[in-house]
Amino acid sequence: MTERDVFERRLEAAVRDFVAAAPTQIDAARLTDSVAASVPRMHRLVALPTLRLPSLGFAWILVAAGLLALMAMGLIASGALRDEPAPTTPPAPTEPLASPPALVATPVAQTPLPSPAASPPASPSPPTPSPAATPIGIVIPSGWVAGEEARFREALAAAGYGGTVVVSSDVTTEKAQVQALIRQGIEVLVLCPQDSAAAAAAADDARAAGVRVIANGRPILGTAAVDVYVDFDNGKVGAAMGQYLVEQAGAARGHSLYLYAGAASDNNAFRILAGAWRRLQPKILDGTFVIRNSPAAAALRAKPALSRDELARIIDEVTTNWDAGTARTLAAANLASSRTADKRTVFVLAPNDTTARAIGEAIAADAAVTEAHLTGQDADRASVQAVVDGSQGMTVFKDPRTRVEAVVAAAVAFLGGGSPAVNTTFANGTIDVPSMLLAPVTVTRDNVQAALIDTGYYRASDFTGSWPGRQ
Repeated sequence: MTERDVFERRLEAAVRDFVAAAPTQIDAARLTDSVAASVPRMHRLVALPTLRLPSLGFAWILVAAGLLALMAMGLIASGALRDEPAPTTPPAPTEPLASPPALVATPVAQTPLPSPAASPPASPSPPTPSPAATPIGIVIPSGWVAGEEARFREALAAAGYGGTVVVSSDVTTEKAQVQALIRQGIEVLVLCPQDSAAAAAAADDARAAGVRVIANGRPILGTAAVDVYVDFDNGKVGAAMGQYLVEQAGAARGHSLYLYAGAASDNNAFRILAGAWRRLQPKILDGTFVIRNSPAAAALRAKPALSRDELARIIDEVTTNWDAGTARTLAAANLASSRTADKRTVFVLAPNDTTARAIGEAIAADAAVTEAHLTGQDADRASVQAVVDGSQGMTVFKDPRTRVEAVVAAAVAFLGGGSPAVNTTFANGTIDVPSMLLAPVTVTRDNVQAALIDTGYYRASDFTGSWPGRQ
């Protein structure tokens, strides 16, 4: 007996049982249930709403049974009612999308790409996929340059691209945020690392996901997963600091020199110190300067250029960790251990404005110091005021607007399938990274107006006192 014969006998028996139970009234839903009990999968495939027919006798029963028989035979012919189980396709595994940690994430208003005015196409063409709403992910460390998030928002809006900016609090948070941005579908990662070496793991994750990586403001070391590095030339920043101290020293000999550095985890601290050393070393060697607070540096005074290990030994003795409290405490201890005769006039290599002001406070508290020349960088408002007042000699201005614009331009170039503009390379320990290094500006009281006011970075009303050219 064929499979079809078996089915027809089952169907006939089901209809007969139903008619015997309800000879004058047909309930289509009950009939379907009865058939489904004998014929596998019938109920699922032929589910019907309840339908009450008038009591017109046995003729209606025969009509209904005939219709069901014809439907069943059609389903058998198509293979729908065969007894073999229906194939199932398991759902593709998906990974839940994570969002950057709420405590540190700062979303940026998303700006979609501008679309051209609609017009009928001359000929059919394949659709162009639209870019992700936020194709650029930006991670910056807490305590980074003031106003950086807002600058990135403005630059992204001006470029016509959406982006997400998050602020990392430490290396672990930074890596988690990068992974979250990758899962959100970014195409370009802009990363200013907490730690230049530790950030290699995050860069590797991005590269594995096909995301382009831009190192912003600090290099990412020890990995090939960096596409471009955008920053100011920190070697030139240090050179500007060293040159300022040399110019202030003049031809006299025996000036007390105090060296301070940033954090050992920040490659920029090494580059700034290396740049300053190149300018200071000849004057250390000829006796113009005498290093008072770093035996490691004093022992290396005959070397024009220092290796990374040699720089690390000096930084270990004079690090401020970019922290004002650390800088103030260290400077006070250094002055306390110096002879009064060595503290009349002091020359201080302070690595940035925050530490310069803190070191300046320690100097002001020591009555033996009668004159001080301090360096700095970042052109913080408080330090610009100190430059105007004369308590800080100079600051190095690294216009963050210029760097942010260069970073966003690099990201847009990648999104457009091109390559960013570069002017050099940076050896990160694994590869020579194509780089755009920008030129810093030395700011003293003499050019505050031209460098900071006329360029619109500050207003004259932001400061008290006078300076050359003030309007």
